[in-house]
Amino acid sequence: MSTLLVTHPAGLDHLTPAGHPERPDRLRALDRIFEQERFATLLRDQAPRGERDDIIRVHPEDFVDSLAEATPHEGVVRIDSDTILSPGSWEAVTRAVGGACFAVDEVMEKRVTNAFVAMRPPGHHCETRRPMGFCLLNQVAIAARHAQAKYGLGRVAIVDFDVHHGNGTQEIFWADDSVLYASTHEMPLYPGSGAVSEIGAVGTIVNAPLRSGDAGDKFKEAFESRIFPRLETFRPELLIISAGFDAHKNDPLASLRLVDTDFGWVTKRLMEVADKYCDGRVVSVLEGGYDLEGLASSAAAHVTALMHG
Repeated sequence: MSTLLVTHPAGLDHLTPAGHPERPDRLRALDRIFEQERFATLLRDQAPRGERDDIIRVHPEDFVDSLAEATPHEGVVRIDSDTILSPGSWEAVTRAVGGACFAVDEVMEKRVTNAFVAMRPPGHHCETRRPMGFCLLNQVAIAARHAQAKYGLGRVAIVDFDVHHGNGTQEIFWADDSVLYASTHEMPLYPGSGAVSEIGAVGTIVNAPLRSGDAGDKFKEAFESRIFPRLETFRPELLIISAGFDAHKNDPLASLRLVDTDFGWVTKRLMEVADKYCDGRVVSVLEGGYDLEGLASSAAAHVTALMHG
């Protein structure tokens, strides 16, 4: 199998205040672990800038323009208490978008089997017109629309195992029968959405919330009982993963108890679905993960599974 790692140094230039959990050191931790010899066969490429046409398939032009114009020349601007713009933020987020779309292209055109996009800031909390929860644009939503527009895909699945519910992705695809959004997450927890009853206007939203303290057994049960059966009936042509690693037991922002092997397990199981319906096509995009050691070891387990199945 050939697995592509997509990164760019611009991801380090989205700066946040001291003590903010979503910080450049997250990418440095990933860079260090992917330098290890076991990842020597990873294909690697740099994220291009995202195309405006791709971005505005999800986010209205006036919203995109206002966000770009709000990016400061110095210092930081707070969109809300958690969500920050710094001078390097717009370049970082457009490279994150571009990396996700580039990964889709590489997978769809069969140059690689699958891909992991290690960029920041994360994206799954960003709604159509509302950046929030550390997120400025919604990379996975933009990548899904890019795949549909460029390759004519009728069914794209987005599976989100970040510990926080991807309210933005859910809102964007709430009434869209061509995109399935499925999520495991801790509840109650920020942002407060993600109840089982939230199924979307056309039944393509699947939420499988977990409780504080739940470990790998409950995580696996949620996937096996709710998410995998729905993926089987949906039969996606491309599988996109919102890969957050903040459900790790050491993460400071939540209280699930997952370990590295749980992330490896879910990756392998999702690859089985992709092998069955998508010709193996998987694009994974980094979301959360705020304990640096937990992030690095969990992402390593995830990418190892992508590399070896």
